[in-house]
This record gives sequence, structure tokens and C-alpha cells, in this order.
Amino acid sequence: MKKYIVELTTKERSQLDALSKNPKVSAQRRRHADIFLAVDQGPDGPCLKDSEVAEAFRCWPRTVERLRRRCVEEGLESCLEHGNHGAVRGKTFDGAAEAHLIALGCSKPPEGRIRWTLQLLSDRVVELEIVASCSAPTVYRTLKKTNLSLT
Repeated sequence: MKKYIVELTTKERSQLDALSKNPKVSAQRRRHADIFLAVDQGPDGPCLKDSEVAEAFRCWPRTVERLRRRCVEEGLESCLEHGNHGAVRGKTFDGAAEAHLIALGCSKPPEGRIRWTLQLLSDRVVELEIVASCSAPTVYRTLKKTNLSLT
């Protein structure tokens, strides 16, 4: 038994039909429109199973299930949108923290080391409370922007 039932109105079906036939619409948006037309349980809908829709559109049944859930919870227009759904992360290093990192990378390495490693730098910026947390790849991406070589 499906938990999230998609029942499209005649107006929504005609909008999705026009969307799926429009060549200027992104492929992802067209595909989602086609999936919604296929899973429609309204009076005009074909009421296909998730597995049948997934096979027809070459995706996983879980993808179809997630689309149905988002349609019921957030609305049809939200499901046709693409991209980040609110999970925006801030930058770890702002201008001042980046300057501290560069200065630290250019300074003398710790006792017993020939040079700074990315892990040593990430540990040191956390230890000095320049940033709350930091990983070696974050240090790498930050230093790569400045063309700073640790050699």
C-alpha cells in the first residue's frame, strides 16, 4: 500500500503534459513531469506501480517513491525544481581565517618536521581556535586558491 498518493487535477496534468513536450525545458524537469504523469492516481491517470515507472524511466523505484513523497509534502512545483533544497553550508575560512592559514603555512614547521602537511595545518588552525573545525581537504582547497605550495 502506497503511503503517498499523487492525484493530479486536470489542470496539473495539462501543465505537466505541456512541460514534458517542451524542448526548452531541462531534461531533469521533463523527466520528473513524465514520472508524475505516470504515477498519477487521479481519474485520468494511468496509476502505474513504482517499479513499472522506474523501469520505464531507467531510475530506481526509490527515486519514484521520493518524488511522490516530495509532491505530497511540498507540492508539485517544488518537485520540479532542481538543486539544493536548503542545505547551504557556510565557508569554513573567511578572509581573516584564510590569512592566518596562509601565514601559518609560510611559517617555520613544527619541531621535528621538515614541512607543514595539510593534516598538521588543519589540526593547528583548530588548536589556535582560528576555526571551530577543519579537515585536510578544506585546507587543501583553501590553499589551492592562493597558489601556495607547501614544498
